[in-house]
Amino acid sequence: MRRRAAFLLLGAALAGLVGCRRPERVEKEPPAGETWLSEAQIRGARLAVEPVGTRTLAFHLVTAGHVAFDEARVAHVFSPVSGRVTKVLGAFGQRVAKTDPLAVIESPDLGSAWSDLLKARADLTAAEHEFQRQKELFEHRASAERDYETAQDNAQKARAEVDRAQLRLKMLHVSESSSATQEFVLRSPISGEIVNRTATPGLEVQGMLSSASTVVELFTVGDIDPVWIWGDLYERDLAKVHRGQKVTITSVAYPGRQITGAVDFVGNVLDAQTRTAKIRCAVPNRDHVLKPEMYMTLTIELERREMLALPRTAVLRSGDHQTVYVEDGKADDGRTRFRERPVELGEADDGWVSVTSGLSPGDRVVVSGSILLSASRE
Repeated sequence: MRRRAAFLLLGAALAGLVGCRRPERVEKEPPAGETWLSEAQIRGARLAVEPVGTRTLAFHLVTAGHVAFDEARVAHVFSPVSGRVTKVLGAFGQRVAKTDPLAVIESPDLGSAWSDLLKARADLTAAEHEFQRQKELFEHRASAERDYETAQDNAQKARAEVDRAQLRLKMLHVSESSSATQEFVLRSPISGEIVNRTATPGLEVQGMLSSASTVVELFTVGDIDPVWIWGDLYERDLAKVHRGQKVTITSVAYPGRQITGAVDFVGNVLDAQTRTAKIRCAVPNRDHVLKPEMYMTLTIELERREMLALPRTAVLRSGDHQTVYVEDGKADDGRTRFRERPVELGEADDGWVSVTSGLSPGDRVVVSGSILLSASRE
């Protein structure tokens, strides 16, 4: 009796008859698993019925990621010499070319390097003169062979010291044609934008060529067009992702804006702590809206398949059971018959779900409002 009363009440509500006179004729109650509705009730409930058909479903994998520099377009600039910063020539956001000066450092190391070169050259000149003198004496049998060989060895050692001193200046990017000085000019190794700077006038710095344990990065020069987007990939998803797959990238900083890229690297090593592998895609960043270390959401398109599908809103779930309501002709009294039918569903994506059994192409399924049909049977 409760079932019949609920059905009659729903029918009255759907037809907009609540508060009106009780109908004189009692309609026939539908059998179990079915709901019968008049055209007025269907319109009142705003039921939407559509035929089931095949649809191209795009299956995606969503993961978290972050923005990073393209490693070929960023340089972390350290001072190779120890000393004190006297001038800062590079400003935040400044665009610099390769070899442009960034700072001037007064460094005893540079003075020592020049001194070593000049001394080595003088020693080489003296050693070569002595070698030439001993050679002439030896050729005229006026000196011992031992003295000649000693002079020859000393000349070679002096030449090696000159090479060492020249190599040290070369490592400091100092030209031998320039004048000897203690002012070292720190230059940009690449073209790009100064995105970070810790150098300030008066700052004491330790050189990379010294024995200091801590060396401070003075400038970061980089180009953020394009940038890399790194994402994390769990073990269970490793077989699904490969190079070339389309990636849609979004962020909370720019809601509604989508950036498109493609997977260009899948890591071969898993992080021991997170048990994830790294994936990467390079994307253009002409307007510089993507900033290094910004958090991003990566949606990777795994594949597209033609499948029998219906909207998620059509499916009613009760525990492990999944059902839909299918339009099944007319009842004896002219009302439209809706029959509950169990279905088995497969993969889902973008508001749609694939159907593996229970429906056939062309079946007319309630895709909106099916919850009302379920309530009428309780």
